[in-house]
Amino acid sequence: MYSQTRAFASRATLTLVLLVLLGAWAHPASGQNPSSPASPDKPVIPASTAEPPKDVANAAQPAAADTLPPRVAQVRLDSYIIGSDDVLAINVWKESEISRTVPVRPDGMISLPLLGEIKAKGLTPVQLEAQIGDLLKKIMSDPQVTVIVTAVNSLTFNIMGQVNRPGYFPLTRPLTVLDAIAFCGGFRDFAKQKKIYVLRTGPDGKQERLKFNYKEVIKGKNMAQNIQLQPHDTLVVP
Repeated sequence: MYSQTRAFASRATLTLVLLVLLGAWAHPASGQNPSSPASPDKPVIPASTAEPPKDVANAAQPAAADTLPPRVAQVRLDSYIIGSDDVLAINVWKESEISRTVPVRPDGMISLPLLGEIKAKGLTPVQLEAQIGDLLKKIMSDPQVTVIVTAVNSLTFNIMGQVNRPGYFPLTRPLTVLDAIAFCGGFRDFAKQKKIYVLRTGPDGKQERLKFNYKEVIKGKNMAQNIQLQPHDTLVVP
């Protein structure tokens, strides 16, 4: 009886030892993913340095710069003729007291510190740069002057009356009366399309009325009416 009890105790002890050994082997293995074994020659990239998703990368790109509005100057500095109401940015290198943005007055003049009144109307920006530079040479050595037209207000025309979008519009490219009508969105319902006219002020200050019959022009008749607009013209649609 005693020998049987000792044999049973020995088997129980051996079974307990085997269970402990099996548990110790299974514990470290449970922390690994058998389907994705770690490769010793391929480093794991941390999450913070991983490549972002495509949609996130696209969102991070800066937005495209807005295009310049029509009345902001897109002109050639060597050929554009400055006119009244234009706005000029005049910069003299290292001379912040002289550098400033100024409008061209109706008399064609601008005002700058130290220089006083300067005629700008009728000149190109390059010519005005040279003129300001010559005046500054009397009070400083080797002045560096740049002139930029920041707003073209002299090259505008006006549309009024029975059109969808009346108002002032830029005239920075050649436009005919038909172009201008399309530019303002066309006629309203009760527009008198046969009695349109252009008001134009001549050099002597007198206004003339230039008739335009839309019905004739779109049929190819009397095409001479479809004149090219000039700065400060007013197109009237009764």
